[in-house]
Amino acid sequence: MKQVWVDARPWNKEIVITALECGADFVVINNGFNGKVKELGKIQTVSEDGDLRIGKDVAQIEIKGKEDEIRAAAIHNKWIVIKTHDWKIIPMENLIAQTKGLIAEVRNLEEAELALNTLEKGVDGVLLNIKKPAELRKVINQLKVKKNLISLKTIKIKSVKPLGTGDRVCIDTCTNMIIGEGMLVGNTSSGMFLLHSESVENPYVDQRPFRVNAGGVHAYVMVTEGKTRYLSDLKAGDKALIVNWEGKTQDVIVGRIKIEKRPMLLVEGTCSKQKVSLVLQNAETIRLVTPQGKPVSVVSLKPGDEVLGHTEKSGRHFGMKIEETIVEK
Repeated sequence: MKQVWVDARPWNKEIVITALECGADFVVINNGFNGKVKELGKIQTVSEDGDLRIGKDVAQIEIKGKEDEIRAAAIHNKWIVIKTHDWKIIPMENLIAQTKGLIAEVRNLEEAELALNTLEKGVDGVLLNIKKPAELRKVINQLKVKKNLISLKTIKIKSVKPLGTGDRVCIDTCTNMIIGEGMLVGNTSSGMFLLHSESVENPYVDQRPFRVNAGGVHAYVMVTEGKTRYLSDLKAGDKALIVNWEGKTQDVIVGRIKIEKRPMLLVEGTCSKQKVSLVLQNAETIRLVTPQGKPVSVVSLKPGDEVLGHTEKSGRHFGMKIEETIVEK
């Protein structure tokens, strides 16, 4: 996920409050103001005495010429905040191609979008140097809409097979979901189904719009920052990720995890020859999502039906993407 940092230098309480309320990732402040930020709310700080320390964890470089560009490219294992002037694109392209952890200082939405999309990959985040709270709020909200998107693909169902009894996990969040919303869950980290929330009225049980009946304890679930977790590892207070049928996402808090023995079934499908599978509870109330955003019960699925999901080629190591050959079956 792309980072959104906010520059509150010199000390600006209203800018810090706006950053907090809008969900910015970090606020950059002068030395000695870390305590003042923490009094206002919980947000990570960047300063000489902050959560990320300037000089140790973060380098700041103003790009005036080729020498500055070379100096920035030589920095490793740090966030690099770069500031450019009139010639923004060329040095940014060069740095994006050879450097990780780039944060580009920008002054408006246009500059932010340019930095985040240069060379398609873009910088790893932006530092918003905007001194009007209303304008800052508008820009962060616009960036969050673009930032919090995930690519969904159509998966064609191949088979649905009853299994036996297994331990399945329900994720109860602190957020109510609506029709078309759920979570991405899969037997492997490279292929996941969009599993619908229990926000659908039915004659069997009461609605639980805060819940996703997510599958076997072994399965992966997509969480925040593009990472995955085993369902069995989640607990109260963790962050989860709600995804809707259009790929829009929102971070939510896990309130409770329920693990119970239930009859299970295996759903298998393909997406561009890539296999996607998931072991789920065998019940009418367990639903996937169609490409039209409609919930469809797993017990009514048949070969050839189409549902939504997410696939990727990268492997995972402790939930993080890695470029490594990993085979999961």
